[in-house]
Amino acid sequence: MSAAHSTGAGDGVDLIGVDLVGLDEDLGATSSDVIRVLADRIAATGRAASGDTLAADAIAREASVGTGVPGGIAIPHARSTSVTSPTLAFTRLARTVPFGAPDGDADVVFMIAVPDGADKDHLTVLSTLARALIREDFTAALRAATSRQEIVDLVDREVSGEVAAAGVGNVGGAAAPSGREARPASATDTHVVDSDTSAAGARRKVIVGVTACPTGIAHTYMAADALVAAAQRAGAEMHVETQGSSQVEPLDPALIARADAVVFAVDVDVRDRSRFAGKPLVSGPVKRGVDEPDAMIAEALRAADDPAAARVSGSAAEAGTSTAKDEHFGQALKRWLLTGVSYMIPFVAGGGLLIALGFLLSGYGIALAHGDDGVNNAVWTLQHSTLLDLPSQGLGYYLGAAAFQIGSVSLGFLVAALAGYIAYAIADRPGIAPGFVAGSIAVFMNAGFLGGLVGGLIAGAAAYWIGRIPTWRWLRGLMPVVIIPLFASIIASGLMLLVLGGPIAWLMTQLTGFLNSLTGASAVLLGIILGLMMAFDLGGPVNKVAYAFAVAGLGAGSASNVVPFEIMAAVMAAGMVPPLALALASTVLYRKGFTKPERENGKAAWLLGASFISEGAIPFAAADPLRVIPASMVGAAVTGAISMAADVTSRAPHGGIFVFFAIGNVLMFVVAILAGTVVSALVLVALKKWVRRSPAETDAAADEAASAGDTVGQRAPVAA
Repeated sequence: MSAAHSTGAGDGVDLIGVDLVGLDEDLGATSSDVIRVLADRIAATGRAASGDTLAADAIAREASVGTGVPGGIAIPHARSTSVTSPTLAFTRLARTVPFGAPDGDADVVFMIAVPDGADKDHLTVLSTLARALIREDFTAALRAATSRQEIVDLVDREVSGEVAAAGVGNVGGAAAPSGREARPASATDTHVVDSDTSAAGARRKVIVGVTACPTGIAHTYMAADALVAAAQRAGAEMHVETQGSSQVEPLDPALIARADAVVFAVDVDVRDRSRFAGKPLVSGPVKRGVDEPDAMIAEALRAADDPAAARVSGSAAEAGTSTAKDEHFGQALKRWLLTGVSYMIPFVAGGGLLIALGFLLSGYGIALAHGDDGVNNAVWTLQHSTLLDLPSQGLGYYLGAAAFQIGSVSLGFLVAALAGYIAYAIADRPGIAPGFVAGSIAVFMNAGFLGGLVGGLIAGAAAYWIGRIPTWRWLRGLMPVVIIPLFASIIASGLMLLVLGGPIAWLMTQLTGFLNSLTGASAVLLGIILGLMMAFDLGGPVNKVAYAFAVAGLGAGSASNVVPFEIMAAVMAAGMVPPLALALASTVLYRKGFTKPERENGKAAWLLGASFISEGAIPFAAADPLRVIPASMVGAAVTGAISMAADVTSRAPHGGIFVFFAIGNVLMFVVAILAGTVVSALVLVALKKWVRRSPAETDAAADEAASAGDTVGQRAPVAA
């Protein structure tokens, strides 16, 4: 296999060639410097549309968790929309560069670039290479190579020998490196140290585990291999489920049942973690599985013999990343609330748009009209009208009634879904039922959105702590499906019904009355505050609070109480401003102030902004938060103020300009959006021209991009 056509997955696509390899290079003093050079090298071969975009994605990934591994190796990697085909780039550095490894800096760097749509075969090849990099024989050969072609051949032999055994693609039949057998490298492997007994005849301890990282390409499989090797050194039997990019092959339930302990080396939540309920647990980030596998295995073996050891309760709070053991309460609370709101959004968006469609087809009177019997509304229409009534009612009216009623039912789940998925974020699946029940009790008590928040937190906490109670093995199977939901529901719903529901309902009544009393300057101030919140973090917790508050109030809106509709209009209009302003600035007013990828993002931001998808501004904010976010907040505040002052209303919670039929005073709605967009764009252009970022600020922006990128990956594509 030639250097020009090397290491594919059977489809003729090269993964590496001599033009992607550098030897004994000085590429800079920081990991970002090295990544930028390698990204440009990949783009120069036509494998990425933009080296800048690929570099930004990889630097963001690097800033979240360093990709250095023991032995002077680094594997920066990223999924990027800029990448056109899976690619490897390699450099051997003349001076070492820090990549976050615990034992020092790196001199051997592989950059893995993967498009969003990479197929299973390519991911298998890439994960095989990543796993090879923890072996000393392979890394020693890389350091000893004297030519770029030799590096390509080494990678080719490594990947071919491993993947051919797995039957992946049509990779050449090169033999595995001498001294070891070819072994499958699929993401669905279960890694096993065989033999149930030690040399002395004693039963080996059985450990099961899960490894997972956000991209599912490198660390997932490296951690699995490192843990298996560590277990073998410790004389234990190890089975690891790699929850990577490809299809996951779950561990056999029989293996889990006889396991003495569980190891989670993860940076994302473990899928279906309730399978491991009751087992002694050792958990940590996936990088610890690569850097400190022996320590994790030693801890697991001690936990297996310790009755007081922490155990798997089925709680997401014990998973990886944001659930790491050093996460403080404020971070955990933020994650729980964002999870609840994110899962609530589909009920809101779908239901709200159906209600708006019902208004379009049947008129606003469909929710208010009364006949002789006093119940001739949409429900009455659906229950008593038939096709025989169509000549008088009309097909449009009948379909509008159906859309309105379906939407109303969907919105009725708002508080229950919010509470249910807050509890889910705390206690995983055992928390869902108690959370939904507590949320429904909050609705029954008229405690509204705030009651749902409180009920969800209580339900999740109750489910979490009940799941941690030590119990008999025969009872563990009933815990997540019967015991935890039953008692957590009693605790959470009982507190809401008997103690907390009344005071929260009173508080909501007072808040609603206060909002209804706002007129003139007070209403304008409210619009400014809502606008600032919507643009502050573009889909983060502050934005979500403002959006959820507006949506929760829609149910209280009526012909005589339009304040909730005004709040919804102000929130939606303000949320449309950031992407529209960035589109205007990057594609019309100041093109030279933005990179080519940003200008491309700007073109897409026109439609995203018009649709009320605030995330259209996130690529800009991630790269330059200190200028983009303040400019966005100024314009959004202007829009919120104008919208409230002009008494603009919205009966739809989503859709932007495309739900114009549900907007009251639509002309001023458009004027408010245009005014805020222009103000934001002009402020941003001024900041771009006259406020220059120093190198230190540039590095800070890269760090911001990392945290913003991780958060965005979990967001639903909505403005909230």
